[in-house]
Amino acid sequence: MTTEQEQALQLATEAGHILLENGAEISRVEETMTRIASAYGVEDESFFVLSNGIIATGQHYARAEFIPIKGTQLSRVVEVNQLSRDVCDGRCSLDQLASRLEAIRHSAAKPWWELLLGIAVGVSAFSLLFGGSLTDAAVTFAVGLLLGSFMTFLMPHMSRFFGNVVGGLVGGWLCIIASRLGLGEHLPNMIIGTIIALVPGVPFTNGIRDIAHEDYIAGATRMLDAFMIFLCIALGVCVAFILDSRLHQGLLQLGAPTVDILAAGWAIQLPAALLGTIGFSVLFGAPRRYYVGCGICGMAGWALFLLLNGDMRVALCHFSPAESALFAAMLVALLSQLMAQKWHCPTTLYLICGIIPLVPGGAIFWTAYYMVASRLGMAATTGFVAIKVTIAIAVGIILAGGIVRIAASLNKRAKQL
Repeated sequence: MTTEQEQALQLATEAGHILLENGAEISRVEETMTRIASAYGVEDESFFVLSNGIIATGQHYARAEFIPIKGTQLSRVVEVNQLSRDVCDGRCSLDQLASRLEAIRHSAAKPWWELLLGIAVGVSAFSLLFGGSLTDAAVTFAVGLLLGSFMTFLMPHMSRFFGNVVGGLVGGWLCIIASRLGLGEHLPNMIIGTIIALVPGVPFTNGIRDIAHEDYIAGATRMLDAFMIFLCIALGVCVAFILDSRLHQGLLQLGAPTVDILAAGWAIQLPAALLGTIGFSVLFGAPRRYYVGCGICGMAGWALFLLLNGDMRVALCHFSPAESALFAAMLVALLSQLMAQKWHCPTTLYLICGIIPLVPGGAIFWTAYYMVASRLGMAATTGFVAIKVTIAIAVGIILAGGIVRIAASLNKRAKQL
């Protein structure tokens, strides 16, 4: 193996490193590394990618890298994706590839004010989606600014699990304090909207996609990681209620889940889904030019969920939440594929952001509350609903991926005839 080929393998591994630590799925990492190496004449390469590591081998070459889980920056995934296209088209020398990868690795993240605004807009919009009023959304916006400050400046210095427990505690307690002060109308909907900011959308979505591509080890690892973060968020909310009950000599008594009539209409729900998804696009570091496309994916999926779910005021059908989530997830996944092809960017960009409105944040909150209230039967019921919806989302994404692969295969075969 020549020195140039070894350099190509090193740079291909570097590209995979950037992709993996910034939110790309395993199949994309392996495909990108293979394309880059092949473009420079390396034919005996072999790449093995796990959720937090890469092993690259070639003739007289071997390299293994541990890649710790960090904050997601989808803009870097987009840039590496475009760079790999330039390499395959012969528009990038090895020296240019090295310099561009270095620039991507050190590219600036979102400015703090944009992150805070994105989180605040996202959580306030999601409080509306889950049944809150306009007053609840206003209070949640203020809480989102405070929680966003914690997530931006303090959470990166904590372990992921401890940070999410504290995040759940901070978000839940701020909403409880606001409710104690007479601010807001529906405390559960304010907390649900707030804790959505902590939801592990990247490991959850990529875990599903890895399993769909038969990367079972990586997929199971990422799904377990997402499940543990869900538990940490719920634990933080539980601690918030317990601390409040000790300070006020009694647990806050919450009634059944409520839905504000005004906010339940299309005029509020669709813009809220659009803005909420855009808010999470900011949080996940998506390039600004893709904000609207991500918002449209999230809004379309939520609109279908509203139409199908018999529990919703505007529903036209009587599907269960899990059945509705399955078809809505399929729609989001298919739209993500179409938009990715149209704008020549990774499907991950649209899918991770667009799937967030369907995540069962309400069930997570009510499970945590019922556990604190020692209503274990209700906790088990709501927890089972959350599991069913989660599985339905996973199945929807997998089915959509299968449909896309079948369509691509048939299209390829038709062109050959």
